[in-house]
Amino acid sequence: MHIHILGICGTFMGGVAQLARAAGHRVTGCDSAVYPPMSTQLAAAQIELVEGYDVAQTSFEPDCYLIGNAISRGNPLLEEILDRGLPYLSGPQWLAEHVLNGRWVLAVAGTHGKTTTAAMLAWILDHAGLSPGFLIGGVPMNFGVSARLAGNDINSPFFVIEADEYDSAFCDKRSKFVHYRPRTAILNNLEFDHADIFADLAAIETQFHHLVRTLPGTGLILSNAAEDALERVLARGCWTPVERFNDPGGWCVDGDDVDGSLHLRQGEELIGSVRWNLTGNHNRHNALAALLAARHVGVPLAQGLKALAGFEGVKRRLELRGAARGVEVYDDFAHHPTAIATTLAGLRRRVGSARILAVVEPRSNTMKLGVMKALLPTSLADANLVFCYAANLGWDASEALAPLGEKAVVEDDLKQLVTQIADAARAGDRILVMSNGGFGGIHEKLLAALAT
Repeated sequence: MHIHILGICGTFMGGVAQLARAAGHRVTGCDSAVYPPMSTQLAAAQIELVEGYDVAQTSFEPDCYLIGNAISRGNPLLEEILDRGLPYLSGPQWLAEHVLNGRWVLAVAGTHGKTTTAAMLAWILDHAGLSPGFLIGGVPMNFGVSARLAGNDINSPFFVIEADEYDSAFCDKRSKFVHYRPRTAILNNLEFDHADIFADLAAIETQFHHLVRTLPGTGLILSNAAEDALERVLARGCWTPVERFNDPGGWCVDGDDVDGSLHLRQGEELIGSVRWNLTGNHNRHNALAALLAARHVGVPLAQGLKALAGFEGVKRRLELRGAARGVEVYDDFAHHPTAIATTLAGLRRRVGSARILAVVEPRSNTMKLGVMKALLPTSLADANLVFCYAANLGWDASEALAPLGEKAVVEDDLKQLVTQIADAARAGDRILVMSNGGFGGIHEKLLAALAT
């Protein structure tokens, strides 16, 4: 089968492309913006990329077009496909029919922590010799790729997927995860996001309930007991056993960032401990969910803990990109106020009293709409200085960040922003860049500016 993918450089559609290529299909694709790590992965998989959405691409005559959810009506290639009645599917539907069908799917859902938790889970299963396939919205350091069909055993029944609540395509406004039909599902947390497609939190809860309705009675739901929204979802009806975590009376974790310890407990009973490379309570909770999900497919908790000792994390999750003039530059995918606050708190615990210069690009659709602008000052409280890139925003970032006073700088010229950050930085500082996009290659530009 030859498939041509519109919007191939998104993390999800790029992952689908790699899985299709590994399954023996011919894969081509197009996009309007190409940047690492996805562009690098696609090139390594020998997938042909076309810049833009020219209608001439119909001359490829694929068996099917896969339409990414970033593609809207009015896109010239999509309009040509519709006018000519050419075959098309959403990425999630194709994935469900051609990859996930017949497999034991382990899905990781939630507003935050999906990527890290899915990466932990895939690593635990791989460490146990189960060779899972996976599709993750980031690049786990242990694997070096965001997607694979399977490990050493191509017949492995297990597949770990980051289960996103975002919509499937222009023609299918259901959340992606309703296509996946998991047997094991992690519900990590739930709060309002994706304001461009959801009116409120209740609308997202409805989609999560649709996911719950798809699990079999022989499956397992692992739900964060501390999340009221998830309790409301489950209260609407559930036909699958539920095991709660982050529950002081049940499954819970604690630990210390100073010594890198993680302790797994069931109530007051200590089940096991490990020293690992990640920090923060949020990552310990992610690890607990992954351990319990792996246990559902037969991996003992002790073996799962041993695997976590070797977990190397995920690219763009507090990733150190380099250092110059005594200043370290970190990259993180955080773009929701809760994620920004959590990321800053994690770095603060790591660096103590050292100065943190937070650099924020409000790039997600939700942030561009300004729905959460009032939460930004509080989310950035752990930073000593804040630099906000305000190009293409529909709201006044200076006004929104006014509560931060003189420690906030707003700039809509990237070159000027880099200059101001480099001028403000001094030896011992940490610069934390937070964006869900490429941010114009700001990390390399900062390192270059600091080195001069």
